[in-house]
Amino acid sequence: MSDDLLGRLDAVLEQRRQADPQDSYVASLHAAGLDRILRKLGEECTETVVAAKNGEGEKIVYETADLWFHSLVMLSHCGLDAAAVLDELERRFGLSGHQEKAARDKTGGDAR
Repeated sequence: MSDDLLGRLDAVLEQRRQADPQDSYVASLHAAGLDRILRKLGEECTETVVAAKNGEGEKIVYETADLWFHSLVMLSHCGLDAAAVLDELERRFGLSGHQEKAARDKTGGDAR
């Protein structure tokens, strides 16, 4: 996975966020607000699950790309970017899922 690609996507999403909602899908999502972005994210999640359940490899990739894209839009709307997610994944690297969950459970949420 290329964090360079994610960085470029972040830059384009930020640029489009400032665009006219009539001219940009991303700008129209931001203009509609977080609830609309979250509904779209939920739709993409459901479509990804259905594609996986049906075992449609090409469709799984297509829907996952939509899911990731709309996740990036959500992050942008919340003032975050892909780097924050990559940093969190890096923090978890080499830590088993059981260890990470146990650390979260002890702190009541965030393991940091």
